Amino acid sequence: MFFYTSYNENSEKIVARRDGINPDMLMDITVKKLLKGEKTVIFDDVRETALLILSGAMILAYDGKKEEIYRKSPFEGLPFCLHFCKNTRVEATASEDSEFIIQQTDNERHFEPVLYTPGTCGREEAGETQWGGAAKRTIVTVFDLENAPYSNMVMGEVFNAPGRWSSYPPHHHPQPEVYYYMFDKPQGFGACFIGDDVYKIRNGSAAAIPGGLCHQQAAAPCYAMYYCWMIRHLPDDPWNKTRIFDEDHAWMVN
Repeated sequence: MFFYTSYNENSEKIVARRDGINPDMLMDITVKKLLKGEKTVIFDDVRETALLILSGAMILAYDGKKEEIYRKSPFEGLPFCLHFCKNTRVEATASEDSEFIIQQTDNERHFEPVLYTPGTCGREEAGETQWGGAAKRTIVTVFDLENAPYSNMVMGEVFNAPGRWSSYPPHHHPQPEVYYYMFDKPQGFGACFIGDDVYKIRNGSAAAIPGGLCHQQAAAPCYAMYYCWMIRHLPDDPWNKTRIFDEDHAWMVN
């Protein structure tokens, strides 16, 4: 459920595959790098796709359009993300060395591509006035059931302040969720709780969280932590900001 993976010969990290690693996540998730001038084509006749840039600059060509997306790092600026349905061809060309996440899952619906930008992503400052600020964090929602009801996925980001907690109080939901972590310094670390198990978070690690298990995390002092969170809706049970608090800790929000 928690692991660290390095880049393979194709400059990819495989985080989840429905026919391979972490199949119970019901998503295909890849972290990929492109060097300046390199390009990749994304096309699938079954799956919808979200492409979120972590760092660098890229030109995305699709539906007769060309759009530039860019980001210095996850800790400097909100995301650009292109979300598109099956049978849509997207050519991504790196104008700088770039790193990005590709999230995919089955979806029969057709919808027009949507480019989410720093100005259109929802942003919430949470926890600053609770519990002495111990869970202060910034939550960014790229798309969810509210603004993309045609999707079978959810994508967002959390910026976990140094020495603070996030995904707190302990909670769970029926839908599976994947986290991909980065730190502002490569030696940064933290702790991830999944059910009764605790794991050390490192730069570039990932958590695959089955539905029904509580999950929360904390960053070590002096190290800011980022993670992209990705959820798969279940048939007839979509994630609708669903947070079922652990009954032992629900008193915190009562």
